Order: sequence, then C-alpha cells, then structure tokens
Amino acid sequence: MTTVLIADDHPLVLSGLRALLETLEGIEVVGQAADGRDAVSLAVSLQPDVVVMDLQMPELDGVEATRQIAERLPGSAVLVLTMHDDDASVFAAMRAGARGYLLKGAAQDDVARAIAAVSRGEAIFGPAVAGRLLQFFAAGPESAVLPFPELTVREREILDLMAGGLTNAEIAERLFLSSKTISNNVSVIFDKLQVAGRPKAIVRARNAGLGRSEPAEGEMDNVRGKPRG
Repeated sequence: MTTVLIADDHPLVLSGLRALLETLEGIEVVGQAADGRDAVSLAVSLQPDVVVMDLQMPELDGVEATRQIAERLPGSAVLVLTMHDDDASVFAAMRAGARGYLLKGAAQDDVARAIAAVSRGEAIFGPAVAGRLLQFFAAGPESAVLPFPELTVREREILDLMAGGLTNAEIAERLFLSSKTISNNVSVIFDKLQVAGRPKAIVRARNAGLGRSEPAEGEMDNVRGKPRG
C-alpha cells in the first residue's frame, strides 16, 4: 500500500483528487493540506510515501515546500501536479527535489503510474513536460532557467534591484516609472512570494542569485547601508 499526502489550495481540486486517488487500488490517502506550510508539517508527521504537490499555494509555495520535504524526508517522494508547464516552473521543482511532474488534467491511469513510479525512486514526467525537457536540453546550455517563475519580467527586474539594495524611489528612477507603480509592484511581489516584507523578499532573491549586478555610481553607499552625500 502506497501512502499519499495531497497538497492543493483549491478545495474542489483537493476533494476531487482525493476522491480519484481513493478509487485506485494500492493507494491510501493519509492526509491533505491546503497550503505549503501545512504540507510540510503533515509530511513530517505522517511520513507518506508520496506527496502530491501543487506549485502555487499560500503560506509557502509548492517549490519551497518541496525543497523542505526533500531535505527533511528523503524517503518521501514529491510528485508535482500543477497547471504550470513553463520551463522555469519545471526546473525550479526539479532543483527543489521533485521526482515527478504532471499537469492537472492528466488521466487517472497516468496519475496512478506516476505515484507508483516515484514511490519506487524513479523520476517521471507527463508527455507535455517531457517534451519541454527534451527541447530545453536540445537548445543547449544557453537556455537559462529564471528564478521565481510566478513573477512577471518586470516584477523579477524590480526584485533584482531590491536585492541589490535600491529603495523604491531609486528603482522608480532607474526604470523611469512612478514611485506608486513600483510600490504596487513590490506589494504584488510580496504576495506572490508569500513573504511578510522587504527583508525576507531580499533574502529569498539573493539566495536565488538576484541582486548581484553592480550598482550604478552613487548607489553603492545605499547597498552598504551608509548615508549618501
């Protein structure tokens, strides 16, 4: 019997997935979580064979939840089940330790096979995702995977400048935008990254490699935390 924990923030998806899995022979659903933090907590408590994980969830996103589960419970395999099939999402999940990646809408038999495969230590990907992986590797090493796939290009650019030590006013000046526009974007970034404020967003950004570009002349003092002028 393969024990499974389900993590998804949509109640209908959660109940539907549970109902589907409970019809499959050899699978026992031992718990469900509506956010990433609960998913980690329940995984540690229940130690399931497989965690079926959505990527976009409150409190803690699915990628970070996957990373924590992979680090703390090497015996539990994470199978991502999500709507996102972009390269950045796929590779972020893989780097976090996911052993499988399926898109929502996959056939019941495909879900059952994927759960069985990852529980045995195998890696498995749905046809669409596997195709993207082949395209990625065929394109060569220049195909860089961007961090934080949930952010738009503009939001990632703003986060990069935040991580470099710039204030909202300085970012607005750099990007030729209004301070209000930057402030609105920063609020959206906090919401998407599920962080409480600027310091935590900067830590996450720097851990992902952002904020390493050289500040323009006159901005170095701000990065170092010194008064300017």
